[in-house]
Amino acid sequence: MNVSEVTAKARVLLEALPYIQDFRGSIFVVKYGGSFMDDPDPVVRTRIAYDIAFLAAVGINVVVVHGGGKAITRAMETSGLKANFINGLRVTDEATIAVVKKTLDEIVNKDVCAAITTAKGRPSGLPGDSVLVCQKLTTDDDGNTIDLGYVGDVTEVKVKLIKKEIAEGFIPVISPVAEGYDGKPYNVNADLVAGRVASALRARRLVYMSDVPGLLSDPKNPESLISTLKISQVDDLKKKGVIDKGMRPKVQSAIRALQEGVQRVHFVDGRLPHSLLLEIFTEKGIGTEIEHG
Repeated sequence: MNVSEVTAKARVLLEALPYIQDFRGSIFVVKYGGSFMDDPDPVVRTRIAYDIAFLAAVGINVVVVHGGGKAITRAMETSGLKANFINGLRVTDEATIAVVKKTLDEIVNKDVCAAITTAKGRPSGLPGDSVLVCQKLTTDDDGNTIDLGYVGDVTEVKVKLIKKEIAEGFIPVISPVAEGYDGKPYNVNADLVAGRVASALRARRLVYMSDVPGLLSDPKNPESLISTLKISQVDDLKKKGVIDKGMRPKVQSAIRALQEGVQRVHFVDGRLPHSLLLEIFTEKGIGTEIEHG
């Protein structure tokens, strides 16, 4: 390695230094989801885990919320259950919620924890219904009455239990299942869970890892990334179809989190190597940042 390469590496570390100093002791919530979770290449699957372990190693308190839609679909097929959707939302009957909870808690959560352990992080898997309480979801994003069965909307986050794990040096890894008022488990949109957890913890940052570069002004053109988005611009982008059905839960959860005390929200492409670190520790970032205004 020549001197210029060494110097370039040192410059990268020095660019990160003020961010590390500023963020030390802060809480970051990371939504771990997207097709990269199912990638056959273990390097791709564990890359985000190394970024999370890095954040923890420099003194940032990371809380992970994971998804698992594809794993659930596979498990349902194996069980002979047919996936049913209304307006893109999964209908969850009693047989389905049993498969959903088992898949999220015993397969996906353990996989995410194993990846973080490989990266020398200290994960603590938390079944969502041990730290999340919900009411039954009765309306969709547009306010229409809807009945999806055992699908919930988070009403309470047991902050003390999550903070206890953080205080003991763990990275809490939470599955998107909540306990209903009837004592039964409910499936909850993982983006919504991440937003509610971030709000309850007054997180400094909420980061949604997915398999898109961020918000694109032209969804067909990956070069049309919107680097910074203000809350006041969201309605116009919805009308133009820039924020489509797939992004709506993320954006709605992001806005609510900002309104409830989270400082910044980021949408980042989990397929890019070390995208989480590049978004957090460099001046320009590589995804979309949503902020007040």
